Amino acid sequence: MVTLLALLPIALLIVLMLALKMRGDKSALCALATAAFLALMVVPRLEGFAPYLPQGYSASGVGWAFVEGVLKAVLPILLIIMMAIYSYNVLLESKQIEVIKAQFTRISSDRRLQVLLIVWGFGGLLEGMAGFGTAVAIPAAILIGLGFAPGFSALVSLIANSVATGFGAVGVPVITLAKEAFGQEVTTLEIQATAGDVILQLSALMFLVPFVILYLTDSRRSMLLSNLLLSLSVGGISLAVQFASAYFIGAETPAILGSLACILFILIYARLREPRRREEGEVRPQGGLRAWAVYGCILLFILIASPLGGGVSLWLRTHGVSEIKLPIYTSGEIFRFGWLSNAALMLLLGSFVGGLLQGLRPIQLLRLLGQTIWSLRFSATTIVSLVAMSAIMSYSGMITAIAHTLVETTGGWYPLFAPLVGALGTFATGSDTSSNILFGRLQAQVADQLSMDRAWLAAANTAGATGGKIISPQSIAIATAACGQGGKEGAILRSALPYALLYVLIVGITVYCCAALALPH
Repeated sequence: MVTLLALLPIALLIVLMLALKMRGDKSALCALATAAFLALMVVPRLEGFAPYLPQGYSASGVGWAFVEGVLKAVLPILLIIMMAIYSYNVLLESKQIEVIKAQFTRISSDRRLQVLLIVWGFGGLLEGMAGFGTAVAIPAAILIGLGFAPGFSALVSLIANSVATGFGAVGVPVITLAKEAFGQEVTTLEIQATAGDVILQLSALMFLVPFVILYLTDSRRSMLLSNLLLSLSVGGISLAVQFASAYFIGAETPAILGSLACILFILIYARLREPRRREEGEVRPQGGLRAWAVYGCILLFILIASPLGGGVSLWLRTHGVSEIKLPIYTSGEIFRFGWLSNAALMLLLGSFVGGLLQGLRPIQLLRLLGQTIWSLRFSATTIVSLVAMSAIMSYSGMITAIAHTLVETTGGWYPLFAPLVGALGTFATGSDTSSNILFGRLQAQVADQLSMDRAWLAAANTAGATGGKIISPQSIAIATAACGQGGKEGAILRSALPYALLYVLIVGITVYCCAALALPH
């Protein structure tokens, strides 16, 4: 009974969103209300919850848990999401996105290279800087513009938008996960350790996903060896750059720098294969580097704010910091938010400066910012509700109760299923970040009960969530809309489902095998 009641808010969220097709914000509000009702009226009165309640549990504590959730949702998750979408909207407003599309068409006549560059390289860059659907919609639209079939364009864009989503929107999912796993006082080392573990758990897929993309593009037996060698090269570059970025810079840059390295490699590879490819009557797209001003400025500001920024980075991290002591915090914990060092500010500055370089007026950019914030009001409600629900469930012991049941049910086999939990979270919510909010603390508590490394098992949630992203209803809807395949969501879901299941299975085996070798800690 205790476990069923603890699972009720999450189960209700899934049923409302998937079975009843209720809008995300309404579903999340209902789930939040259910969690609050249970925490206030049921949990204190049910004897089975007693072992899981914190000392001094009270109704006011539930209220403060809600406040904590709202703070964590707005600062910085919502700000980053809004600024990420704003960066994409600036490109649309300046029309430079069309220049970027045209530039891709001139790179190579090899269809495999075109697809790999667009969905793995450019798509990964979009995911790393903006995320939230842009990495599916834009690559799919570009592929259709190059003459690829809509169904194929949707499928490869969905499959490619997997590995990078763990570090999407400047690392929000992993940073959020680390805070859920280690608490608000998470250290830089703990974030970097979690980020590095995510990359290790996804290492095999960094080779397999490019191979699947190449094989789907050209499945001829004569191309098998070439596809294999190319995927090994691209996968090796992705793994090396992302791992180094995670451990030496932080969770903000792995997807960005890894994708940039792959783009550079593919461009060099294409130039070596086709050194002077020019078509008669070909028109060179105008704009050149100016089309990349937004993303270039964002990358510059992110690097300045990262540890690579040296003294500047240190100054940003130690100034303009708000500190809030909540009554439910213990052991000296304080909610902190750095207004000058957070990724949302870097996205805003990069988008604004980049927009100016692309010819937009300040008043246009300000108006566009307001429109972007207003357009995300429903998404904002969803995210705030989910984070607040997670905070209430954690404070009231519901997360601990679920973790205890999972350990009793699966025992030492739990690491095999940990990624599946993350995948279900993404499938239900459409967001790797939301999945980490729902289950990050759960995974950490299970790790404690199994005497495992918190970072490793928490990382399994994000690693699995990246696979669930392939078949999340939101991603499917974005892909069908971008490809003009409205009404064919079911067909695209069926085509993507086997790849998503295999993806999550591979992650589960990786997590379990490595955990078995690492125990005990």
